[in-house]
Amino acid sequence: MYEKYTRQALPSKEYRELLGSAICVFNSNNAFIIENILRENTSNKYNWWDLIDKTSGQLCSPIEDTITAKVGSEIANCFKDITEMRNRIIHSFQITDKNNDQCLATKYKDGHQEVISEEFLYKFIQLNESLSGKLHELRGY
Repeated sequence: MYEKYTRQALPSKEYRELLGSAICVFNSNNAFIIENILRENTSNKYNWWDLIDKTSGQLCSPIEDTITAKVGSEIANCFKDITEMRNRIIHSFQITDKNNDQCLATKYKDGHQEVISEEFLYKFIQLNESLSGKLHELRGY
């Protein structure tokens, strides 16, 4: 598929919409994680200015010191899994699949490759929805 703003081949509009939604829900949860770190930051060890500059993977230690210390590791584990999936999306490459459609694929460090299918993106969005619920519950409203 082509658009008037680029001559490069693109995935379908539906695929791009899912991809955009996946990035948006992750970014929302990343900010929500920071909000909850700051909320549980009784030692004043962390501040928004520094946390917002960290990559999602670099938030593991602040999450452990604050959120995990209060409610256990479920949120931290969920965020870690989602961050790994997000990394596969962001560090993907475009391919033409077996149906001759444009989409993204990724290669894991162990060498195996995977197409980032619509199902992958739906699962990612659903996992983010679950994390958001857990973060709302932690926040208390």
